[in-house]
Parts: sequence; C-alpha cells; structure tokens
Amino acid sequence: MRGTVWAAANQLGVVAGTPAELRSALLGGTAPRRARLVLPGADPAAVAELVAVMGEFGRVPVRIDAPPGDGSHGPAGAVDPADAASVCAADPQVVTAAYESGGDDHGGLRTAWLRAGQALIRDQEPAVRALALLAALPAGADPGQRAALARLAEAAPWAVDAVREDVGPVVAATVFAGRLLVADRGGTVHGLDASRPVAVATGVRIRAVAAMPDTTLLLLDERGRLRTHGPGSGLTEAVTATVAAHPGTALGAAAGVVAVGDRTGSVHVFGRTGLHQAALHCGRVTALAAAGGDGPPLVVSGGADGAVRRWRPGRRTTGETVTERPYPVVAVGAAEPARPGAGPAVAVAWADGLVQLHRPGRGRAPVSFRPGPAVRAVALTPDGALAVGTDETLGVLRPR
Repeated sequence: MRGTVWAAANQLGVVAGTPAELRSALLGGTAPRRARLVLPGADPAAVAELVAVMGEFGRVPVRIDAPPGDGSHGPAGAVDPADAASVCAADPQVVTAAYESGGDDHGGLRTAWLRAGQALIRDQEPAVRALALLAALPAGADPGQRAALARLAEAAPWAVDAVREDVGPVVAATVFAGRLLVADRGGTVHGLDASRPVAVATGVRIRAVAAMPDTTLLLLDERGRLRTHGPGSGLTEAVTATVAAHPGTALGAAAGVVAVGDRTGSVHVFGRTGLHQAALHCGRVTALAAAGGDGPPLVVSGGADGAVRRWRPGRRTTGETVTERPYPVVAVGAAEPARPGAGPAVAVAWADGLVQLHRPGRGRAPVSFRPGPAVRAVALTPDGALAVGTDETLGVLRPR
C-alpha cells in the first residue's frame, strides 16, 4: 500500500505517506488538478485498496488506475532486504513490499526505506537511492550498513555530513554567527554549535526564525506576528508594531535589516536606510532568507507561485528570478559568495519534496536532493554545507 501511495503522490507533486494524507492534498488544493492517474508497476490490488480506503472519506477527487497487466515485479526473493546493494538496485515496489511484510529492521535499512520511501519510488541510479537511504538511517543503525551505503553513494552528487534525530520535528532553520539555529514544533530553538550547544524554549509555535547581529532572536509565530528574544532595538520594535497590524507570512534577517513577506506577494525590508518594498510573487510569500554585511543585503524569497527571486533593496526595484517550478516553495536559504563577484548561493525546497542548491558560478547546474519526507526548512552553512529539516530528521549534506 505504501508504495502505491508514494507513487501517486509523486505524480501529483505532493508528499504523502497514507491514503488520508493523499486525499487531504487533493482536497486542499496543494496538488495539481488531474482527472486520472496511471501508476506504472503498481499492483492492481493495491491500487484498488487505495481507492477504496480514500473512498471511505467521501468521493475520490481523482481516478487512480494501474496500467494493464498483473502488476508483477518479478520472482519472489528478487531483493535481499538485508543487503544494501540489492536494495538500491531492485525494483522499489518489491523492496517496499518486502519491508512492509517483514519486521526485521536489517540493521536500519528497513527504517531508512520506510522513512525515505517517497524519494525511492522513482527511476534513479542506485547511488542516488543509496544517498537517500544514508540520510535516513536511524542513529543506531548497523555500522556495516552505514559503510555499505556510503560506498554505494560515492557516485551521488552529495556527501552526508551528519543526520540528527534529536531536534525535530524541524519547522524552521537559519544560520547566525556560523551557528546553525533550528526551531522545532514545540517552540524550542536549538543552537547546534558542537562546542556551545544551546536550547531556548520560546513558548511560541514558530513559523520562521531569524537572528540579528546583537543576538536578538526573531520569531514569526503561526498568526504572523513577530516575537523577539534578546536585547532588541528600535528596528525590531518598529517591525513588531508593523507586523502586529499587518501579519507576515515569512521572515528573514541579516546585518541591519529585517525582511517580512505578506499574503499578497510583497516583500518588505526594514533597515537603516528606511523601508524598501517590492511585489515579487503572485500570491503568498511562503519563504524568506537574507544575507549580507556592509553593503546592500541579499534577500531571497519563495512564493506559493513556485518562483524563487533574489533582490538587493537599494540597488534594484524588482527581483531577479533564480528558478521556478509548478509547486509552492516551502523554504529558502541564502549565503553570500566566499569571493567577490562569484554570486550568492541559494537553497530551495518545494512542496513536492525536492531540494535544490544553486551554487555561484556561471553555467553551474543546480544540485538536487529528495529526502523523502516533506521538507520544512533549509539553511546554508558558512562552510558550504546544506541543512535540510523534516519532521523526521535534520540532515547536513555537502555537495561533492
């Protein structure tokens, strides 16, 4: 059943692990309107079961079919669920069925597969599948399985630096003074500096997090209001008052500026030189990040329209398109170049589960990653790594 749900979700451009989640995406308008889905390789019996389960909640808003055939995936035993190489090379529907029917965790492979499954039910190279599994392995996984997946993933475009399960579910992330800050669903902000780890319980259900150079922590709550922890300033007080009257939908901050997005598609940047505003999106601004030092800041925004724009208030009156896809943007991250003239790095996550890193340098193609679960947050560290936060883990990856 899970493999069929994942395959349907992939076609719809949403993240879902159960029939109820799939139906919610269809009814909630987050999935593109389609009259019919055909799931190649799916077991017709599993497709019929999925439709029946979804139908228990009311009329199914889309027709879901298996293609003609018996749904066979080859002989039983075509995959060895305890062998990483076999798992990465086999038919993903067969692997999913094997793990659903068995209880042995096989050194963490089963847990990793069921965690990252939607990213794995795709036509892809074994190295890419091994990368997703490596990033989803539980902390107590067998070291032998971890080593085997690392070898298999050497041809993938990423290396996995770290995976943490102790700071989730992650809802927001940013970088301040070289330290990765992560907010969890309970309202705690974790500073993940290995030498000085901290945790600040804010008591606020957080939508976005940012930080100012004076160590003031900025939090955008679920109602779109700005909350602060720390010394604060006249700037943060002005933004707080403004957002109290006009709720924000996204938040970012850099040296001397605070950026707030709204539901009409506009970005407002408050700073020493006054207020700068630009209409950058059609519909709600869903994600913001800011970076910069002494010069005009870099502001990167993502919207419900699937577009990602970068903008330097004071230099430009409109934003420049970084990339665009037909799915809402859920998170962005930004970092200024290490050397002058190289251009900024931009990280993006969309609602279909895809993460991309756009690196400085003309003509360089973006590097992509799919963790499997829905992505909630991304952030770029000063040393060039990418942090990806989900309900399950916080993974830190480095492009090869």
